[in-house]
Amino acid sequence: MEETLYNIEIHKEKDMYLGKIHSNVGGITEFKNHGIEPLLKDLINDMQLTFDSFSDSTKLFIENKGEK
Repeated sequence: MEETLYNIEIHKEKDMYLGKIHSNVGGITEFKNHGIEPLLKDLINDMQLTFDSFSDSTKLFIENKGEK
């Protein structure tokens, strides 16, 4: 089954880049930066942290499934 994990928007407003990450796990997160490369690093880091946190939670849930 295919599932969309993230939708990403990147806009340029004058001398500032705006990045938005839309996810079912973390909602909407926005970042601003004067350069595109630092903005992309911020977006990637946030997605990795969110995904790792979600994966860890899912793993714990599966490991403890059936325990009361």
